[in-house]
Amino acid sequence: MKILISGSHGLVGKALISELTKDQHEIVSLVRHKSAGASEIEWHPNQGSIDSEYVSGFDVVVHLAGESIASGRWTDEKKRKIRDSRVNGTTLLSQAVARSSKPPATLISASAIGYYGNRRDELLNEKSVPGNDFLAEVCVAWERATRDAEARGIRTVHARFGIILDQDGGALAKMLTPFRMGVGGRIGDGKQWMSWIALADVIKGLMFVIESNSMTGAVNFVAPNPVTNSEFTKTLGDALSRPTLFPLPSFVARLAFGEMADALLLSSAKVQPQRLMDSGYRFEFQKLEPALEAILKA
Repeated sequence: MKILISGSHGLVGKALISELTKDQHEIVSLVRHKSAGASEIEWHPNQGSIDSEYVSGFDVVVHLAGESIASGRWTDEKKRKIRDSRVNGTTLLSQAVARSSKPPATLISASAIGYYGNRRDELLNEKSVPGNDFLAEVCVAWERATRDAEARGIRTVHARFGIILDQDGGALAKMLTPFRMGVGGRIGDGKQWMSWIALADVIKGLMFVIESNSMTGAVNFVAPNPVTNSEFTKTLGDALSRPTLFPLPSFVARLAFGEMADALLLSSAKVQPQRLMDSGYRFEFQKLEPALEAILKA
């Protein structure tokens, strides 16, 4: 297949391209610099610039690009960039593929379990209603931004990613240094649910969705067994053979990170991958302990 990917330099993008290349798929990346050849297409989502015919003729488009939500405090400007990079970029790409003379059969557009907001102990699946905080509002608008592609009849999937675990990037990579130094610990009271997924299952799951002809709409990319922050902390400490005696109190997290602390560190989302499980997908890692052991040995 001929596959177009945005966000190709991110954690998921790089791993997905590596796997797709092994299967002999033809990969083209959407880039924000001058294209270096046939393997790249230039676009500028901030300026609303893309040629619809450049994105014509692909079998699948995988849209992963977006401003990092975990770098820097959430000032008004940072929040605007988070929202605009997702909503404006997705709208632009959706409109471009919808207008193209040969649109793709499938568009997979990234989203996040931030869609559900802070839901404490409520068990959530793809049918659950959205939350009402900043990230939930962003995710709702982000998913609605694909409406032009859907109206054109393009099979559209919203990949709601949970906490992606890999030692080379994402949340786990940031945790490893303090935990290896023996100064890691739970955040807040540790009762908040963390819906995690190993990077290997993200890639395997995306491949599964690409090859599916019927799956549309929201799909939760999380492992079937979420854990509390306390459980995650203990399991990571055990995997590293380190103590976890230094909790981060809620008020300290809020002082250090502001609004981002409540949204990313203290928020609770107990999410199930119902659509993947019902479709027959078999997770490589269902439990956290073997997932961390495999990731840390890689």
